Amino acid sequence: MDNVAAKPAEASFTEALKFWWKLGWVSFGGPAGQIALMHTELVERRRWISEKRYLHALNYCMVLPGPEAQQLATYIGWLLHGTKGGIAAGALFVLPSLFILMALAFVYLSFGHLPALAAVLWGIKPAVVAIVLAAAWRIGRRSLKSGWLWAIAGLSFIGLTLLGLPFPLIVLGAAAIGALGGRWRPAIFSGGGGHGGTLARSHPPALIDDDTPTPAHARPDRRRLLRYLLTGIGLGVAVLGVLLALEGGIGLLSRIGLFFTQAALLTFGGAYAVLPYVYQAAVVQYGWLSAHQMMDGLALGEATPGPLIMIVAFVGFVAGWQVDPLIAVAGACVATFFTFLPSFLFILVGGPLVEATHDDLRLTAPLTAITAAVVGVILNLALFFAAHTIWPAGVQLAGTDVAALLLALAALLALLRYEVSVIRLIAACAAIGLLRLLLPGVL
Repeated sequence: MDNVAAKPAEASFTEALKFWWKLGWVSFGGPAGQIALMHTELVERRRWISEKRYLHALNYCMVLPGPEAQQLATYIGWLLHGTKGGIAAGALFVLPSLFILMALAFVYLSFGHLPALAAVLWGIKPAVVAIVLAAAWRIGRRSLKSGWLWAIAGLSFIGLTLLGLPFPLIVLGAAAIGALGGRWRPAIFSGGGGHGGTLARSHPPALIDDDTPTPAHARPDRRRLLRYLLTGIGLGVAVLGVLLALEGGIGLLSRIGLFFTQAALLTFGGAYAVLPYVYQAAVVQYGWLSAHQMMDGLALGEATPGPLIMIVAFVGFVAGWQVDPLIAVAGACVATFFTFLPSFLFILVGGPLVEATHDDLRLTAPLTAITAAVVGVILNLALFFAAHTIWPAGVQLAGTDVAALLLALAALLALLRYEVSVIRLIAACAAIGLLRLLLPGVL
């Protein structure tokens, strides 16, 4: 039946704007949860992009420095509606998180912790566990089409969970295996798992399907590439110049801009890989916030929508708070701007080159292996979230949060069996967490 399904209606730019705006408010769970949410909404429900094209874009974003989920949103928005679509998707993916973190940072610095906020976050965390597990199941079911790819996923999980290997090493190792496998066993690493093109066509048609021609705006163009590069670099230099002029030299805001530009170019492996670098500079070198405040900011970043690297907004806000509340807002905005500006450039400049590689086995074979490794990465993150949600005091039977465990299992059942919308699931779990606070003897 899937093969005869009608092609979905064209997505207007206005419709896409509404979706990206909504996504920015509910994209919980860090990169794995956000990738899972976009997969559910864009590949399965709306069918704006096919599985193969989605994974091709994801694999490119996985090897870039910066937040891969935000870059993936930018990439898909760019494919759908050109430059304006990419900028809108990437910006709307981040702006709600910026607003929320600034509000929470204000509450945190002014009033301390609020029980209602903690209760809502308690309900959301089991939903995040379920979302990540469902992502591992869905992506693994479609991409692990051979024993070789299963082995890569297993090695990725073991390397992260038991051996503590850094994420960039996992990605590079998978890419190397794919590059060698593409030469020795091309049928396995061609993306079809040794089954030719059959599996690639076993899905309903999508707006951007496996064989949809690359749109004109996504084809390589040297002049356009140079224009984007000069515009992006010029914008960063101009904003930094304004800050330097306003502060009469290097001050707090310009220093924040310079530091987070460096951090943005070093975030290979995602936010967890760069957090020690941010901690060292923000806490030890510059004294923008205390170690305790940094840990509290990380907790807020983990449990709010948007990329985890948005903790930079919290750092910028707390740094500016020491001077003035308005400087705090400026600090959060400056940190966010300079952290994400390179991500837009990576997509707008590099995207056309990636779109030209769909059938080049030299590049698709490493990316197929990276897809397999991503399944192991997602499972590792699911285990991490489950451990901290269901066993907050450490993994032991006596310390099990039974209510959180049951809520996570119910959320997983709702996703896989009843295909409940992720957005509705998060809202329902947040409401359950609030009810648990209001009715402690019932829930």
